[in-house]
Amino acid sequence: MLRRTGVLLAAVVAFTGLVPATSVAAAAPYCGITWGSGAKSVNPTQLGNVVDIRAGRHDCYDRLVFDVTGPVDGYWVSYADQITEDPSGAPIAVRGGARIAVTIQAASYRDNGTLTYTPANRSELVNVTGYQTFRQAVWSGSWEGTTSIGLGVRARLPFRVFTLPGRVVVDVAHFW
Repeated sequence: MLRRTGVLLAAVVAFTGLVPATSVAAAAPYCGITWGSGAKSVNPTQLGNVVDIRAGRHDCYDRLVFDVTGPVDGYWVSYADQITEDPSGAPIAVRGGARIAVTIQAASYRDNGTLTYTPANRSELVNVTGYQTFRQAVWSGSWEGTTSIGLGVRARLPFRVFTLPGRVVVDVAHFW
């Protein structure tokens, strides 16, 4: 009798869904995002100059955009333990639980030394107040044909980098 009750109880529990099925389907990625958090880079074939840096909020990610003159397609973007000033190597404090080092193959000056982009505030390149993922964007420098910034984010999250005509775009997801 006890054995029959146990079998009956197991059948009722399985029927009502209180016990998970033996094969569990993987959860769908957040907003369909499958970017990952590993380093991303593309070797440059075209050079330009940075003329602006701006940010925007989207439903699934925060976006950082480098506006450039001419076509630019080279970048190196990765999570970093420390953001450093280029070229001195001095550490730069950045708010957030994680930091992303962003370097694009576009200087913020012309060959004759004329600046094409000068940050109004090196510690706050863009206002990210109220952003879900971004915490701070800081100037790292522009040296030897590249421009570098540090991006403070809430946590180590997936990101993607791509180019559009006149832009290099960095998107960081709100969640995994």
